[in-house]
Amino acid sequence: MSILAWIVVGLIAGVLAKWAVPGEGPGGLIGDLITGVIGAVVGGWIFNAFGAAGASGINIYSVVVAFVGAVILLLILRAFSRRSVA
Repeated sequence: MSILAWIVVGLIAGVLAKWAVPGEGPGGLIGDLITGVIGAVVGGWIFNAFGAAGASGINIYSVVVAFVGAVILLLILRAFSRRSVA
């Protein structure tokens, strides 16, 4: 995927993941973008581990892969942030 495709898919997935996972997430639009792009990598790795294709371009499947990865990433980040605060 091109850099522009990663940014578009990452932004969409990051925003959707922020809506799906309750709590305070990383800061603003840039935080959503970074979460979504890293989530696309995580989701692609997870999907590849189970024999499915990872993110492949600007399409619904890639957004779903990135969304799954971003949700997992946010849940991990929130788990660690709750431990350090409490």
